[in-house]
Parts: sequence; C-alpha cells; structure tokens
Amino acid sequence: MTETIAPKTRPARPLRQLLAASVGNAVEWYDWYAYTFLATYIADQVFPKGADNSLVPLLSTFAVFAVGFFMRPVGGLLMGAIADRRGRRAALTVTILLMGGSSLLVGLTPTYAAAGVLAPVVLVVARLLQGLSVGGEFAASTTFLVESAGPGRRGLFSSFQYVSTTAGQLVASGVATVLVNTLSDERMNGWGWRVPFVLGAVLSLVGFWIRQGARETRSEEQRQGPRPGLFEALRRHPRESLLICGITAGGTIAYYTWTSYLPTYAELNAGIDKSDALLAGTISLAFFALLQPLGGLLSDRFGRRPLLLFFGLGFALLSVPLLHALRDSFAVLLLVQCAGMILLTGFTSISAAVNAEIFPPRVRAAGIGFPYSLTVALFGGTAPYVGTLFKDLGHSGLFPWYVAVLCLLSSAVYLRLPETARRELRR
Repeated sequence: MTETIAPKTRPARPLRQLLAASVGNAVEWYDWYAYTFLATYIADQVFPKGADNSLVPLLSTFAVFAVGFFMRPVGGLLMGAIADRRGRRAALTVTILLMGGSSLLVGLTPTYAAAGVLAPVVLVVARLLQGLSVGGEFAASTTFLVESAGPGRRGLFSSFQYVSTTAGQLVASGVATVLVNTLSDERMNGWGWRVPFVLGAVLSLVGFWIRQGARETRSEEQRQGPRPGLFEALRRHPRESLLICGITAGGTIAYYTWTSYLPTYAELNAGIDKSDALLAGTISLAFFALLQPLGGLLSDRFGRRPLLLFFGLGFALLSVPLLHALRDSFAVLLLVQCAGMILLTGFTSISAAVNAEIFPPRVRAAGIGFPYSLTVALFGGTAPYVGTLFKDLGHSGLFPWYVAVLCLLSSAVYLRLPETARRELRR
C-alpha cells in the first residue's frame, strides 16, 4: 500500500544526497582497502618473519584483515541503532570520523624491529576500529541512499553504494601502484607503505565536511515515535535477518576474491609480478565502477531477482575455470578480472536496494547492518586468509571450488526471493 510522505521528510536535491553518501563512503573504503593492497609490505614490517615458511608474515597480515571484519557486525548493530534512533546523518558522521582516526593509527604503527610485539597489537586495535566504522557505514549509507531515491530509481541509487566503494578501492589501488612503481623497495618498506593511511585520515575530514550538508531521510513519524531496542530487528524479524545472510554469502566471497584478493592470489599461484597484479586490479576496478549504474537501471526495469541469478549461477559455473585460467600473463589476469566484474555486478549494483526493501523503516539500518556484516565477516573477510592457507597447505586448487559452492547456495536463496523492485518503500 502506498503511504503518503510529508513534504518536509522527502529529501531535497537527490543529487546532493547522492554526493554526500558517495563521497563519504568512498573515503571510508579507501581507508579500509589500502590495507589489502599493501598487505605484503605490512607483513614485512609489522610481523616477525617465520623461520621456515615465508608465508607466515603474510598469513598473519591477512588474519588481522579478517579480525577487522569481525568487528563489522558490532559496528552494523551499534551504528545501525544510532541511525534508527538518532538519524542516518548522525551515524554517517560518527563512522567517517572513526575511520579517519583508525587509518591514521595504521599509518603510525611501529615496526616489529622497533617495538616488538607492540607493533602487531597496535595494528590489531586499528583494524578493530576500522571494522567498527565500516560495519556501521554500510548500514547507515545503504539506508540513506535508498531512502533518498525517487520513485523507480532505488536500483540506480543503490548502485552508487558500490560505485563509491569501488572508487575508494580504485584510489587505494592507484596510490599503491604509483608508490610501488616510483619508490625503491627500501623506501617502500621504510615509509612508503604508510603514506596511503595518513592520506586517508586527511580525506576523512573532507568526507565529514561534505556530509554536514546532507538532509536527514528518517521520517517525521520515526522521529516522534518510540526508539527501537538494540536487538529489536533480530528479535522481531528473524526470517528477514536470515534472508540477508543467504543473499550475502555468495556475493561477499565473490566480491572480496575478485576486487581485493585476486592480485595476491595471482602472485602466489600464477607468478604474476606484483606491480602488474596491482595495475590489472586498478584497471578492472575502474571497469567495475562503470558497470554499477547500468546494473541498477536494469534492476529498476526488469527486477532484482534476474540480476541476482545472473550473478549467482554465473559464479557457480565459472569461478573454477576462471581462476584456473590464471597464468603468468598480464592480459590473462586482466581478462579474468573483468569477466568476474561483469558477473559480480548482478549482486553489487542492487544489494543495497534488496536489503533496504526487506526491512521496515523503524529498524532498517540495524536490521541490515548486523546480519549483512556478520555474513561478510564469516565469508568475505576470511577469503584472503582461506585462499592463502590453501596455498600454504598445498591445495590452492580448492579455493575456486569454495567460491563456487557458496555462490551456488546463495543462488538457491535468490530463486525463492520475492521480487521487491516495484513495491513502495515503507517509510
């Protein structure tokens, strides 16, 4: 049933709303992903070297990457609750300031040679804070974006969640590529790897300033009504929470494999040069960002479920042949990455809209934030560690099958998912 929305609760100037969400989100994810692209340098400087296994420091670095993900459900729950109780803009302000501070802490982390065990402890604390911020960012910005959209444009606005996320990755990858190609190994290991994190802290202040001009999307009815409890979404909507977990599992493993881990995977399993791997990742990310609005528009026209099935079944069938096709060739790596990006768009371009359309407005942000971030932590955050561990154990060929099985399981959920594209968004 269509509900009337009071004029003062309808966001003015949708493009400005889009900019406020997108720029801040891009900065958040730049800070988050800089860690991934510089993992090998962090491993050399912050962790002790293994006596008989050169992969031990890298495994430790990816373990810290995964630890950060396990703070994301907490961030999704806490910041989602702030968004539902105090407003979407308030939560977005907290998340970006938290990310800026934690990024600066990564940049100032001492080396193991200088501080011993304190070095990895500082890094772990910084990643925990970043995980708290990113978990809250997705919950608040997803809700803010979709609620800012006009009729028939939720898919398009949803796509900018990953346009901005990818822009942040793209800048992080580009900065890392420039540093690797211009600085000597000695300078890169000495101070060069710290530069992107200090820059991220500065950019967070820019994102904070831009978000001050955003208009709140929480309705007047929500503002005047009783505040939801912290666990109300889980208690009253368990089916919807489980549904988001099923929708997300395949998407998050494919996403983090193709957009973050693939350069390292190609280095370890195909002998690709480090600089070539980073360059291929940068080009494919730019291609991926361009695809997102197209996916959002298609979903507004034809529905969400066809795109989700295109993604899920595509990865279930093609993950293994694509990853096994990698060899010591820049062109092959680029083709594999771009092919995966096309399939992945079926999930990323509309996941924000699908999630927001499942939950009622009273608990929308917290309802999305916790189950989504928990699933990402379990399957997305552990992807680099699992892939590297398979390699360390001598079974690197199992990782593509791991990706394919999870995507197949999510496809079963998509088949039973009700179509929500043409429903009125409850406010």
